[in-house]
Amino acid sequence: MDFAPVIEGFSVVLEPMNLVFCLVGVLVGMVIGVLPGLGQAATIAILLPLTYGMEPVSAIIMLAGIFYGGIYGGTVTAVLLNIPGETSSAITALEGYPMGKKGQAGKALGIGAIASFIGGTISIIALTFVAPIVSGWALRFGPPEYAALTLLGILLVATISNGSRVKAFIAATAGLLLAVIGRDGFTGEMRYTAGSLELADGLQFVPIAMGVFGLTEILYALERRHLPQPLRVKVDKVLPTRADLRQSAGPIARGGLIGFFLGLLPGGGATVSAMVSYGTEKRLAKDPSRFGKGAIEGVAGPETGNNAAATSSFIPLLTLGIPANATMAVMFGALMLQGITPGPQLVSEDPGLFWGVINSMYLGNIILIVLSIPLIGLFVKILDVPSTILAPITLMIVCIGAYTINNRFFEVLVVVAFGVIGYLMKKMGFDPAPLVLAFVLGSLLEDNFRRSLMMFQGDVTQVTNHPIAVTILVLFVLVLLVPLVLKLVLGKKSSMRSVVVADEEPAADRG
Repeated sequence: MDFAPVIEGFSVVLEPMNLVFCLVGVLVGMVIGVLPGLGQAATIAILLPLTYGMEPVSAIIMLAGIFYGGIYGGTVTAVLLNIPGETSSAITALEGYPMGKKGQAGKALGIGAIASFIGGTISIIALTFVAPIVSGWALRFGPPEYAALTLLGILLVATISNGSRVKAFIAATAGLLLAVIGRDGFTGEMRYTAGSLELADGLQFVPIAMGVFGLTEILYALERRHLPQPLRVKVDKVLPTRADLRQSAGPIARGGLIGFFLGLLPGGGATVSAMVSYGTEKRLAKDPSRFGKGAIEGVAGPETGNNAAATSSFIPLLTLGIPANATMAVMFGALMLQGITPGPQLVSEDPGLFWGVINSMYLGNIILIVLSIPLIGLFVKILDVPSTILAPITLMIVCIGAYTINNRFFEVLVVVAFGVIGYLMKKMGFDPAPLVLAFVLGSLLEDNFRRSLMMFQGDVTQVTNHPIAVTILVLFVLVLLVPLVLKLVLGKKSSMRSVVVADEEPAADRG
C-alpha cells in the first residue's frame, strides 16, 4: 500500500483552518446530540448554506465532526433522560438509563466516551488499510443482500427485548406495520393514511422515539408521584474503575469489529451495529438476567459499535457514492454542492480531500474524548434536578425537538400519541424498544425486498444465485431455530428427569 496519500492527508488536516473547523464540528455535534430531537442529519442540512463559501475539505471535515460528535452526544440524553436523539442511542438507553437510576450515570457516560473513542479509532485504522479494496467488496451487495441483512436485524430486534419474546415479536410487527404508512415509493399510492396529507410522507422516527421513550417516562413519573419515592443514589465518579474497564474490554473489542464491518454496508450503519453488539453481549453473558437492569457491557458494546459504524460509513459514500444512512445522504448533498462527485474516482483524483476527511477523524476522536470526560460532570447534574422540575423541562425539550423536525405541530401530536401508546405498552408488559427499532428497519426491508422481486421477476428461488444473501438467510434461520431447539431439548431432558424422580419416589416409599 502507498502511504504517501495518507501522509498528505495528515498535512491537510493540520492546516490551522481545518483544525478549527474540526473542533467546531465536534463541539456542535456534541451539543446537538445532547439536545434530543434535532439530530445530526437535520443539523447538517441546516448548516449546508454556510458551507457554500468554504473550502471543500474544511466543509466536509466540519460536517463529519458534527456527525460523530453527535453520536456521543446522543448518549448523554439516553443515559440521563431515557430520550434517545438517534436510533443507535435507543440501544444505549436500554442499559445506560437503568445505570443512571442506580446512581451510575457518570460511570455509564465515562465508559461510553471511552468506548466511542476506541470504536472510532479502531474503525479509522482499519479504513486506512482496507479503503482501496472496499469498492470491489461492497459492490457485491445488491437488494437481495440488503433485504436479507435487514431481515436478520429485525429478528435481532426481538431478541434484545428484556420481556416476553412473544410480546417483543408483537411489538416488532407493529413497528413494521407503522413503517408502511405513507406514499408507496414504487407506485406513489397512499397507504394507510386515512386521507390525511400529514401522513403522506409517513411517520418520522424522532417523534415516535420521543413519545415512546421520553413522554412515556414522564407519564410513568406522574403515575408514581403519590408513591413513596426511593432515596436517590449518589452519582458515582465519572471515570470507570479498572474492574469496569476489564469487564468492558471484550464488548469494546467485539463492538469495534461489528461496527466497522456493518458500517460499510448501506443499511447497516450505527443502529444495526449497536443492535447487533447489544444482542451479542447479551447472548455471551454468563448471567443474561443482568441486562435491562444496568449491565455495563450493554453500554460499552453498542457505544463502540455505533461509533465504529459511523466512521466506516464514510467509505461507501466516498468510494462508491452510496450513502449508508440519512446523515450520509445529506453529506452526499454537501459534496455535490462543493462540486465533488463521490465515487471510485475520488480516491485517485482528489486524494487530499479523501484522506484529509478520513484522517481528520483521528483528531476529532481525540477532541471528543478530551471534551466529553470533563463535561460529563456537568451533564450528570441533570439527575440532581427534582422530578417536579425535570418532568416539565423534559416535556418542553421533547415538544420543541419534535416541532423543529419539519416545523409542524403534527409531529408534536405524534409524540403525544406514541407517548400514550408507550405508556399502555409498559403497563401491559410490552417492551417498546422493538417497536421503534423495527419501524426504522421496516422501510429498508420493504424497499430492498421489492427491488429483489423485480430483479427475480417474482421468482424468489433465484436468491440461490446470491451466495452472500443465502449466507445471511442461513444465519437468520440459525438465530431463529437454535434457541427453539435448545429449549425443546432442555424441556425433554427436564421431563425425563421428572419421570425418573416420580418412578424413584414410590420405590423409596416401599423401602
